[in-house]
Amino acid sequence: MSAPESTATSLEVRRFRLSFLYAVPIGLLGGLIGLGGAEFRLPVLAGTLGYSVRQAVPLNLAVSLITIAASLVIRGSTLSFSPVIPLLPVIFSLIAGAVITAFFGAAMAGKLSNEQLERIILVLLVVIGIALIVEGFLPQQIPALLPPALSWRISAGILFGLAIGLVSSLLGVAGGEVIIPTLVFAFGADIKTAGTASLLVSLPTVLVGVIKYASRGAFVDRTALSNTIAPMGVGSVIGAIIGGMLVGIFPASLLKITLGVILNISAFRVFHKARRSRIEI
Repeated sequence: MSAPESTATSLEVRRFRLSFLYAVPIGLLGGLIGLGGAEFRLPVLAGTLGYSVRQAVPLNLAVSLITIAASLVIRGSTLSFSPVIPLLPVIFSLIAGAVITAFFGAAMAGKLSNEQLERIILVLLVVIGIALIVEGFLPQQIPALLPPALSWRISAGILFGLAIGLVSSLLGVAGGEVIIPTLVFAFGADIKTAGTASLLVSLPTVLVGVIKYASRGAFVDRTALSNTIAPMGVGSVIGAIIGGMLVGIFPASLLKITLGVILNISAFRVFHKARRSRIEI
């Protein structure tokens, strides 16, 4: 085996191991607070595993798809979907808006330069980190901020969905960190129902994003499927299951505040540092 081949093989083995090792604790923490953890996987993909941000986003989206599908199966076996029925008009309107921007967001990401994409991702991750911190100080349920009229709910759902789909396609995330607070605070859903509804909204949104990225050749490199997506998907599911079993042991509000701080720090370390390095060169 030549030196370049040996180096490539060692890199693939390293990525396989680290993909699984990082995915388990990220999935565990996501399971504890009811999120998929994709926002924390992105800095790992673009930093620790050495992928460019253009490669990291679709890979993160593919892992998110695996995690969502597994979470729906797990949740369906432990919880009833009946509380979600009153929210179906909102869910369908969120999906309608999210699918549109998930499609065009993936196309837009392909037209941005690597530097522009990194800048947008840094801003979005910081906003999500701040949102997690703020959410940690808020009550678990408040009265719906929107009027109960169906026309209001559907219109607002489509508008919120447009923002959710854009965030999902640009970050490669399921969007739960945006969907759940939207359902709780705007539409008055309880946190458990919001978690289930979030998965139902995320599944078609992420699927559209994956299909669009695939059509643009994002998954041509099959080694990334075997040494990153597969182990990271399995690790995320295992971690999420463990996290779900440990819910209640740790205060969710404290975890959200802590993870919000960690997300901001990791986002600046990976994406802001990368920009500074290019400027210095």
